[in-house]
Amino acid sequence: MVRSIERQHASQGEMFRKGETLAYNPPLMTTDHELILVLDFGSQYTQLIARRIREIGVYCEIVPFNTKPDSIAGRPLRGVIFSGGPSSVYEDEAPHADRVWLELGVPVLGICYGFQHFAYFLGGTVEASSAHEYGRAELHVTAPSELLAGLPTSLEVWMSHGDVVSAPPDGFHVVARTENAIGAVEDHSRRLYAIQFHPEVHHTPLGRDILANFALRICGCIGDWTMASFIDSTVASIRERVGPNGRAVCGLSGGVDSAVAAALVDLAIGDRQTCLFVDTGLLRKNEFAEVLEVLRREMSLNVVGIAAGERFLGELEHVVDPELKRKIIGREFIEVFQIEATRLEHVDYLVQGTLYPDVIESVSVKGPSQVIKSHHNVGGLPEKMHLKLIEPLRELFKDEVRRVGREMGLPEEIIGRQPFPGPGLAVRILGEITPDRVALLQEADAIVIDEIRGAGLYDEIWQAFAVLLPIQSVGVMGDQRTYESTIAIRAVNSQDGMTADWVRIPYDVLARISSRIVSEVRGINRVVYDVTSKPPSTIEWE
Repeated sequence: MVRSIERQHASQGEMFRKGETLAYNPPLMTTDHELILVLDFGSQYTQLIARRIREIGVYCEIVPFNTKPDSIAGRPLRGVIFSGGPSSVYEDEAPHADRVWLELGVPVLGICYGFQHFAYFLGGTVEASSAHEYGRAELHVTAPSELLAGLPTSLEVWMSHGDVVSAPPDGFHVVARTENAIGAVEDHSRRLYAIQFHPEVHHTPLGRDILANFALRICGCIGDWTMASFIDSTVASIRERVGPNGRAVCGLSGGVDSAVAAALVDLAIGDRQTCLFVDTGLLRKNEFAEVLEVLRREMSLNVVGIAAGERFLGELEHVVDPELKRKIIGREFIEVFQIEATRLEHVDYLVQGTLYPDVIESVSVKGPSQVIKSHHNVGGLPEKMHLKLIEPLRELFKDEVRRVGREMGLPEEIIGRQPFPGPGLAVRILGEITPDRVALLQEADAIVIDEIRGAGLYDEIWQAFAVLLPIQSVGVMGDQRTYESTIAIRAVNSQDGMTADWVRIPYDVLARISSRIVSEVRGINRVVYDVTSKPPSTIEWE
């Protein structure tokens, strides 16, 4: 079934129940997984710490540095990590955690600023380094170490600091040094460990081994975080929360995240979930019909297709600010769901494919990572809504979502799809969004994907796409002067979307893409290639 929703507005009273506010939405998963907690002091690498710990098979969460220890009472806490951060411990506005974290009896690891924080708390000395270390350094193990057990006596590490611990607190023993700084210390009696370098980044080749020593040897974790255990606990939690009679509506985007979220809820409550796949008018070329078929045929989901392109494009008319685009699209999604929910009986829940990076990049408090952009599943929600949220993937990184999908046996046409932003092509059209500009980008993007597939590169690239720029330039076609638009090609590789590097696509493939776009897409006379990584750039242009 495909329904059409034109540009229309329900009244506020019809859209939202009065008095129902959007409260904190807790994770759906059960709390019996052994846990390592990361206190975030604002490092750009904080998310990577959690990612590496999970790769080891131990569940890890990130919380703000000012989180109180009693907030996790009853959970099986096995260890705590103090992240790095950009501050000096002596600054007036420097973030400081509750000292109780060091007195819980569980192992605590301080990384970079976290190391300096230990010294600040416990009576050591922190001072500005006479030789700041940024980049690769050689770490020399100088004494027996639990944290560095089984590693070479000399190893490459990644430094990024201005301050150093010149004298560790009483009870700490220096176990490793670099040329310019104390590299690692340990206090076995208090189960406190600290390092000046960053083991979470790939520039520290043996960093994963160091974190594994902390999680498995020192914290004693058995590694019970698997995708199979996640599926079991999440399905059970959804079933318990929704109850025997509750019903849900799921907003499908056609991408991996929402499809896996829908599949998990389908396992929990079956046909009591209705999936809505909305054609916002901002999907890829032919995507609406093709994905709708896969969702119904291969996944046997109860899906209703909704043609709402006119509505979305109408609301986006004359809007050029990227944050406003995201907010509008998020609002329209919710309103479309509300309209459709009135056609269904007793729907109580809205299912969304929100991921952990969405939450991290959309939420900031003093200290933790700065907000990069709002996510339509996170920042675009209204303060009042008729439906309660279910976000089964809220605690997962992107590659974990794919592993969940494959564990469940979902079709590769869905699981192997490259990521596509929730706001669709709206964040790949810089400047004003019009039907003509959407059509222009759809044609160019289809050529990019077609040539990437033809070259056998699709499964090797995390994400490849076209971006329509608000730039016109002079060109010559058929001996005539043109003044037309520019397409930028973006292709990146990543593990979880938190960091990314641009792909060195072979020149002959780029040449074919450029030639076809300029020849086949009327209105484009120039193609450029984006060669920036994340950071400093984001993957999407808006």
